Amino acid sequence: MALKVKVVCRPTLAAGFELAGLAVTSATDASAAGDQLMRLAADPHVGMVLVDDGLYRLLPADLKARLDRQALPVVAPIPAPDWDARIAAEAYILEILRQAIGYRVRPR
Repeated sequence: MALKVKVVCRPTLAAGFELAGLAVTSATDASAAGDQLMRLAADPHVGMVLVDDGLYRLLPADLKARLDRQALPVVAPIPAPDWDARIAAEAYILEILRQAIGYRVRPR
């Protein structure tokens, strides 16, 4: 029997996981995420649940402990994108361009 990978994340991140072919359950807060995790933990066809790290950190400790005691599914928090890092990356690229062409390029 092949086990499935599921994702519990905020709606803003869901499209990326869906494009990767993963089944996504959206949750806007820790309460909704906890409810979805309990539902997925009871499904014998689910082998792994990837959880948005921001939601995972907000889950009650007793729920995390309960999920950790179960063999399946494996529940793994995954980091959300760091949008601030994008700004630093753009600044770095602009500086490289400035050095290469001798002219400061302005971002939009």
